[in-house]
Amino acid sequence: MNHETETAVGRIGTADVIRFVLELFAFVSLGIWGFLAWPGPWLNIVLCIGTPLFAILLWALFRSPRAVVKLDAFGKALIEIVIMGSAALSWLALGQPVVAAVFGVAATISGVISGRKELS
Repeated sequence: MNHETETAVGRIGTADVIRFVLELFAFVSLGIWGFLAWPGPWLNIVLCIGTPLFAILLWALFRSPRAVVKLDAFGKALIEIVIMGSAALSWLALGQPVVAAVFGVAATISGVISGRKELS
């Protein structure tokens, strides 16, 4: 692999893997919240599927490496804060403040590292 190909493809580091796991955890968290936070046999199933799908759609459109809509660093950070913050708040709403705090801190640290990497 020559130098041009390596820079075009990019290297996947530990921070990228941790970030990906946090993204998946956020989507699963939103699904769990959608299922457990609402009564009834239909509303909770709809929200269990719809909430993570909406978050995945936002992430794919605005935040992913191959995003359809290109945003500046502020816009990307805003989308990420909304999705990761919603996932942390979902755990808080489910009565799990420790999970919410640990996830929130981990997502914040990962976001700062990723943002600094993108800006450099």
